[in-house]
Amino acid sequence: MKEDSFLDKKSLRTLTKKNIDWNEIVKDCVCFANSLGGKILFGIEDEEDLPDSKQIVPRELIGTLLKNIQGKTINVSIIPRILKAANGGEYLELQIQRSASTIASTSDGRYYMRVDDTCKPVLPDELLRLSADKSAFLWETQSYLKISYKESDDKKYKNFIQDIRNSDRVSDFVKQKNSKEILEYYLLIKDEYLTNLGVLWIGKREHRSNLLYAPSVQFIKYNELEQKVNKLLWDDYNLNPKEILQAVWTQIPDWKEGIEINDGIFRKQIPNYDETVVRELLANALVHRPYTTRGDIFINLYTDRLEVHNPGLLPMGVTPKNILHKSEQRNPHLARIFYDLKLMEKEGSGYDKIYENLLSQGKEIPNVDESRDRVVITVKKRIINQQVIQFLEKVTQEVQLKSKESISLGLIAQYNALTALDFAKTLGLEKDDEVRNWIGRLVELELVKTKGKTRGMTYFVEPKVLKKHQFEGLTNLRKIEPHRLKHLLLEDLERYGKCSISEIHQRVGKEIPEHQIRILLNDLDEVVKEGINRGRKYYLKKSTK
Repeated sequence: MKEDSFLDKKSLRTLTKKNIDWNEIVKDCVCFANSLGGKILFGIEDEEDLPDSKQIVPRELIGTLLKNIQGKTINVSIIPRILKAANGGEYLELQIQRSASTIASTSDGRYYMRVDDTCKPVLPDELLRLSADKSAFLWETQSYLKISYKESDDKKYKNFIQDIRNSDRVSDFVKQKNSKEILEYYLLIKDEYLTNLGVLWIGKREHRSNLLYAPSVQFIKYNELEQKVNKLLWDDYNLNPKEILQAVWTQIPDWKEGIEINDGIFRKQIPNYDETVVRELLANALVHRPYTTRGDIFINLYTDRLEVHNPGLLPMGVTPKNILHKSEQRNPHLARIFYDLKLMEKEGSGYDKIYENLLSQGKEIPNVDESRDRVVITVKKRIINQQVIQFLEKVTQEVQLKSKESISLGLIAQYNALTALDFAKTLGLEKDDEVRNWIGRLVELELVKTKGKTRGMTYFVEPKVLKKHQFEGLTNLRKIEPHRLKHLLLEDLERYGKCSISEIHQRVGKEIPEHQIRILLNDLDEVVKEGINRGRKYYLKKSTK
């Protein structure tokens, strides 16, 4: 039972000591209320799953919690109760309900939000985004159009019920419900009327056109001069999200294009843009876009890249750097339908699938850019290294790797070697233990070797593995020994004289991490340092060229 975005654990002493830190407790309650709700377990230590077997919770703590939290917060709803654990010990569970329509705050006007297992303040410029996410959450279950579910599109109605009953991701408990009960279970109807989600999925064209911002998709193809050469639109409200997804994939012939590479005595076709990648990007755009904001989804196909433009900003707590690891549901009920119908990966694992797919095809990982009013995901067409494809295929035929391990091995093979610092920067990791978590069993399985310590540690593919699978890779200086690098630097300074770190880096080898060169230069007694920061110059003591 680990702490996460829905659970926090605190010692019972937090509530029984003489000077209780109510500011900290109140802050945690506001955090959960502004996220998806959660629980605080008083009486279970951070590293434990159970309370002390002899622990008894004073009954008056419930009243104390209610009085202080309600008096020190705004728009926070709590339910405290005393529970008995399996070992007989008691603990106090404080359930904090999600503040679905309003923003929760402390009584002195402070705003917080739960991100992973930490509580972070909401800055003034983020309040507008938080407010938009709140209204987006309510949008799904509203039924302001007052359209009876009996007026829904008969074909879409039957297809939805059939798809649910045919899906192996749906439990038998749900499949055994009658058609109306299934619609109610997925919140497509409420009090006999179609909700906005119901209109979006099983409503008729005229119903969908009355929604404020039903999804519209534009596909635009550009030539080498970035001039428009083709355009397709899905903006007439005839299609529900599943049908849009299918139409985009089947009606654009460019998805069938690719290149052939050598695969032993055979030839192998590598698509420019794999179906898994295209579908997952579009599914994410449909599921995570704010339906209370105007704007079309754009799929822009250039000669060298694919761009997917999604209106609105990323959900609160999600950034371009942590998008691979952090998941916040803006439209959770729509996301559940997409997952249950196998239209997308489970929440939080979709980008893992995209990264794994692209790296297995020797391509760059996607670039995520958040501008003022939209999010743009860019996928490059170019294959960086064909040998990576063959290498990963051969390895995965012998070893069953987890998704994170496959991504890590693909990255290391593509770059030939990566320091822990570069690895963390590439994947947006913040903690050292996260790097080890992503590397997983690669070192244990002797697929990856390490050199150095802590964040300066370098990961590279085991030479025996490269030789075994006949992987040529790219010869570079990433794994150069310090004493060899020292001689290179001294020789460079002897030849070129006084120069900056960027000039030295360019000549000696850009594949060597710049910080590695800087550290060595600063440690060398033979080298004189002149100036500070970016203006610093280096030269040998015997030379002042």
